[in-house]
Amino acid sequence: MARVSIFPLSGALLLPGMELPLHIFEPRYKALIHDAVARDRRIGMIQPREEGEKPALFDMGCLGHITHIEALEDGRFNIVLRGLARFRVVRELDVPTAFRQIEADVEPMAQEDEILSAVERAALELESRRFAEALGYVVDWTAVSRLDDMALVNGIAQIAPFDPAAKQTLLEADTLGDRSDRIIQLMQIVGRIERNGGATMQ
Repeated sequence: MARVSIFPLSGALLLPGMELPLHIFEPRYKALIHDAVARDRRIGMIQPREEGEKPALFDMGCLGHITHIEALEDGRFNIVLRGLARFRVVRELDVPTAFRQIEADVEPMAQEDEILSAVERAALELESRRFAEALGYVVDWTAVSRLDDMALVNGIAQIAPFDPAAKQTLLEADTLGDRSDRIIQLMQIVGRIERNGGATMQ
C-alpha cells in the first residue's frame, strides 16, 4: 500500500514506461507539484468518472515520476511525467491539502518489456493505417515500423482520439496483447462512425 497524491484529469492517459507532458496552472495542482518536488517527485494520474469539484474516480490510475519541470510565470509549470506502475485505489484519505490523496495498491514495476506476436503486430499496424487514412492523419510509417511493441501500443493508446471511458479500458488491460486487441476494436468502431459521417469518440 502507498499514499499517493493524485491529479484527476479526464482523457489524460499515462502508462508505465510512457511519458506525458502536462501544463499545470490550477492553484491546487501547483501545490501538488510543489509537494511532489519536495518529496519523491511522484504523483498519480487518474481519470474522474464525472465532472464536478470533487468527482468520483475510476478505480485504476498510473503512478508517474516527474522527469522534467519548467517553472513559468504566475507559478505555473510545464512538466513531463514518466509512467512507473499502475495502481488501484483502496480508499480516499481525509487530508488538509488542496489536492486529493489516496491509499493505493501499487503494482510491481515491470522488469522487462512485453512483446506482441508477429501476427498481433501486423494486425495492429494494418488497422492503424486504415484508421489514419479514415481520419485523414499524416503518419510517418517508416518511423512507426521502427518502434518496439510497447512504444507502439502504448503510444497509440495515449494519443488516439478515444473517449475517457475507452482510454480507461486501455489502461486496465492486463497484457500488451490485450491492450493491442482493444485498440484495434476501438479504431474499427471510430472508423465506422467516421465513414458513416458521425462524430469520433473525442
